[in-house]
Amino acid sequence: MAEVRFKNVDKVFDNGVKAVADLSLDIRDGEFLVLVGPSGCGKTTALRMVAGLEAISAGTVAIGGTVVNDLTSKDRDIAMVFQNYALYPHLSVADNIAFGLRLRKEPKEKIAKQVEWAASLLDLVPYLNRRPKELSGGQRQRVAMGRAIVREPKVFLMDEPLSNLDAKLRVQMRAEIANLQKQLGTTTIYVTHDQVEAMTMGDRVAVMSMGILQQVAEPQVLYDAPSNVFVAGFIGTPPMNLFEARIERDGDYVAVVLAGTRIPMPKDRDWRYPRLVEYVGKQIVLGVRAEDVYAAETKPGWPSIKGRLGLLEALGSSQIGYLHIDANKVATTTTAQTASTRAEDLPTEAASSFVTNLVAYFPPRMPLKLNSEVNVAFDVANLHFFDADSGAALR
Repeated sequence: MAEVRFKNVDKVFDNGVKAVADLSLDIRDGEFLVLVGPSGCGKTTALRMVAGLEAISAGTVAIGGTVVNDLTSKDRDIAMVFQNYALYPHLSVADNIAFGLRLRKEPKEKIAKQVEWAASLLDLVPYLNRRPKELSGGQRQRVAMGRAIVREPKVFLMDEPLSNLDAKLRVQMRAEIANLQKQLGTTTIYVTHDQVEAMTMGDRVAVMSMGILQQVAEPQVLYDAPSNVFVAGFIGTPPMNLFEARIERDGDYVAVVLAGTRIPMPKDRDWRYPRLVEYVGKQIVLGVRAEDVYAAETKPGWPSIKGRLGLLEALGSSQIGYLHIDANKVATTTTAQTASTRAEDLPTEAASSFVTNLVAYFPPRMPLKLNSEVNVAFDVANLHFFDADSGAALR
């Protein structure tokens, strides 16, 4: 068994910076777990503590039920794939793959068999006699993977292994790594700042910010049911639209008031956000994803909000519109801090240019003109609601 367990783990550096705070997280045997978050959120530090490259300030890390706080890296039975590949330039591909096995003084027959197996799995057989400088970036990454898998460790640790590749190759390699992990069934912790990588690769995704674990869930759950404002704004491309709004009584239920428009909530919404009624007369944070914003003319009868189109991106299959509506946008920090987007509240230089605060998808051939007025409507079935002070979802 190769579960990895963080239990109340802290990491405080010598200068007093707390990089990880009270991290408790269980990674299941055979699971592909992605740690994701912005730069400086503590994800790489957490990975390095598992690897034994960083001392643990408090709490415990266990691998396969054994606490490893005081074990050296070589005694933890892990293999790490780095961002820069860390290949030996003077060694051939075969020798790079075999390096760890030779350090362990494995028999030559076993080394040759393992190298052949890994090279076949990673499509590296034609390149075994080449040096790293003769390979492409993707091939070098495969060599680094091969060096890790031949050791048959309990856990793979991957620290942003695709960040040095171009966009097309990243897409290809993330599919290859995910498929390889499924074949091997080895517990894997993968660190990235790229939430698209996280969503497409992980069995579960753990979102971190400012050293604190924000939410851990399957990718679709993170997208559909973010636990707070930070996760809502970080997961998804483009990010979720987040605004200050107000809850008011509407008959025997409630309505949301945004940009001067009352949007009645259907009663069946209370299964998802049962606490909305507690916020009557209060400010909340309203979230809506770009795909849940529609041109009002396509949704007759829906409450509409006036916006002005500031930027348009044509993608062929759709258009992404960037609009300004008369509402305050909310910043995606770990708490709900608001940032005004009203022209009168902006510095003079910014106020002189067009400010957008709402992102929406539009049909590909819908005629739209920059700086024109566009009425939009929200899909109320897919709105999200958060506490204005704590940023927590109102569930």
